[in-house]
Amino acid sequence: MDKRLEKILPLVQKPARYTGGELNSVIKDKNEVDIRYAFCFPDSYEIGMSHLGIKILYALVNAREDAWCERVFTPWTDMEQQMRANDIPLYALESGDPIREFDIIGFTLQYELCYTNVLNMLDLAGLPVRSADRKSLSPLVIGGGPCTCNPEPVAAFFDLFCLGDGEEVTNELLDLYKAHKKKGSDKQTFLREAAKLPGVYVPAFYDVSYNGDGTVEAIVPRETAPEKVVKRVVRDLDNVFYPDTFVVPFIDVVFDRVTHEIFRGCIRGCRFCQACFLSRPIREKKPETINEQCRALCRNTGYDEISLCSLSSSDYSHIEELLSRLLDWTPGEKVNIALPSLRVDNFSDELLKKLTGVRKSGLTFAPEAGTQRMRDVINKNVTEEEIMETSRIAFAGGYTAVKLYFMLGLPTETPEDVEGIAALAKKVVDTFYHLPEKPKGKGVTVSVSASNFVPKPFTPFQWEPQATPEELKEKQALLLHSCPSKKINISFHDIQTSFLEGVFARGDRRLSDVIETAWKNGCVFDSWNDHFAYDNWMESFASCGLDPAFYANRRRDYGETLPWDHLDFGVSRGYLERENEKAKRAETTANCKIQCAGCGASKLNGGHCDV
Repeated sequence: MDKRLEKILPLVQKPARYTGGELNSVIKDKNEVDIRYAFCFPDSYEIGMSHLGIKILYALVNAREDAWCERVFTPWTDMEQQMRANDIPLYALESGDPIREFDIIGFTLQYELCYTNVLNMLDLAGLPVRSADRKSLSPLVIGGGPCTCNPEPVAAFFDLFCLGDGEEVTNELLDLYKAHKKKGSDKQTFLREAAKLPGVYVPAFYDVSYNGDGTVEAIVPRETAPEKVVKRVVRDLDNVFYPDTFVVPFIDVVFDRVTHEIFRGCIRGCRFCQACFLSRPIREKKPETINEQCRALCRNTGYDEISLCSLSSSDYSHIEELLSRLLDWTPGEKVNIALPSLRVDNFSDELLKKLTGVRKSGLTFAPEAGTQRMRDVINKNVTEEEIMETSRIAFAGGYTAVKLYFMLGLPTETPEDVEGIAALAKKVVDTFYHLPEKPKGKGVTVSVSASNFVPKPFTPFQWEPQATPEELKEKQALLLHSCPSKKINISFHDIQTSFLEGVFARGDRRLSDVIETAWKNGCVFDSWNDHFAYDNWMESFASCGLDPAFYANRRRDYGETLPWDHLDFGVSRGYLERENEKAKRAETTANCKIQCAGCGASKLNGGHCDV
């Protein structure tokens, strides 16, 4: 360990964030590999070490003999201060080497409010933050993750982006980089070839022009860039790479357990949900594959909990068979099974019986809206009767805590819809107390989490305006006023961070200047309430001559060129327009298992979905 690092670690919180050396971390001889890859998560160690994507790609790259992948997280502000004061550049945990010496620096972009952390990490590494100012081939700065569905606000800072599933394109990109490094190619030559890889987007190869009203006029490709970049899709989840071990942290992290992905995609088509559409087409893993991989991960990590990860766990076609397989061995090894993302319309008595053998914790469901009209607008396809029946099943099975997720500011929302959230939560409470045989001596707790609706690209609501901060304040106050019960706890998401999220979710390249200005003005860790500096952001928009409301609170028409129109995530524009029109009429669309709605994503999977 660097002597300077030994000196400063006693001065910072949670020094184990910065030491490396955890169980199952990978150490290689840097002189024996051709490619050094710094995998950067632009948030704290505790957040990054909880993310499944970094675990998969870390293991995938390290499975190659010619490459070494190391982890890098955003140093907390106390550590950053010490690093800058002692001239310690940003380093990778496994080797302790500065990441500016690496071949590739890869960022996963999970959330729009992590963008200033990306710039701060590049600067702390001693690198120019803008791609145009980094002239050599290495280090190459690349991005992946859900925010690449519209990476335009950060296009100035990245050399390329990988769209969609990362397992296959990562290896193709590393092979190409290795060949060009060996030949001594310059950065531009490499990027020309990289742009030919399916799923690789090189923003410098696209010229963007604007109309007088500030909207995008045209997005024109040049060099070797395709007119549209189509996301990558892994077709066979049973045979694609999946790790048999995870790095086990020394300190508590947010999700400190085995996380296992059981399928990708979603059958539901909720019109607000970007993850549903970005992850299509639907592809499932076989129960035997999941069971074997979970057992190996528990054996190699010592974890005593498995979280079955998907957008809707109970929609997995073989959920009961899977639970039966897992329950053959998990009770004996004292391993708990967690099923997040349950649907209220298919939580059955049979599923509850499968869960009785594991530790009981609170159940979480997402009605999203308080009235049937509003649930039909967003295509939730859940009725109040189903919500009450699900609550009854859960309470009768011994559960006494339920968390309900809702959104405020949805398109067409009325005051009655907001009041309906409180009324629905109250009916859930009443369901518990009306049970013939409720648990003796126990009360019920219903937690209501009300987030703020943010319109996102590649959803039917991508054209809709976001509710203004003033409107959202009124909605929050109305919900609190409508809910006097002490059995119901209500929490809200911060309005100002939601506003900024809305700006960058549908922003264009001009926002790169705003992000850089805000970062220079001290903005970092913007997703953390105690660090978020809203006034600094507003001053940055003003100094760059841009109005954030133009991006967040403006309705787009169907004919407008959107900043992400040159990117293809599988779902057709025609389908999204049809769903938007149905929302205005409060008409629902059946889920994919009942009837195909023709979203178009199946073309990326050989013309079919696993439904």
